[in-house]
Amino acid sequence: MRMGVSAHTHPTDQQSRAEAQDGVLGAQPTCSQCCPRYHEAVELVGKRWTGAILYVLLHGGRRRFTEIANAVPDLSDRLLSERMKELEARKIVVRHVSDGTPTKVSYELTEKGRELAPAMAELKSWADRWLD
Repeated sequence: MRMGVSAHTHPTDQQSRAEAQDGVLGAQPTCSQCCPRYHEAVELVGKRWTGAILYVLLHGGRRRFTEIANAVPDLSDRLLSERMKELEARKIVVRHVSDGTPTKVSYELTEKGRELAPAMAELKSWADRWLD
């Protein structure tokens, strides 16, 4: 490496060609560091069971807690509750509590959550093609 040139600020010619070919980064500056927002989004959606929960809500609309639990095998109620609170705090889902007895709780995606649909569909397509 030449003096004064950082490997973290200048992509290799191979990286530049790959990025130009696939167009994934669009007009984004090229660098070898991960974008913090991208990393945060991947961590959010990729957290254990969160992707499955989002998939259920994207394809089933408004669902009661038990319906989500039944749709995601092996997901404990405790962990489902934790994930739903996280998604609610991030304004990806909204929690509805019915009037009356017994109280019924349901969840649905907000606009912010519904906008994950294209990314989740692409991820599913990739998984269908490449994962056994």
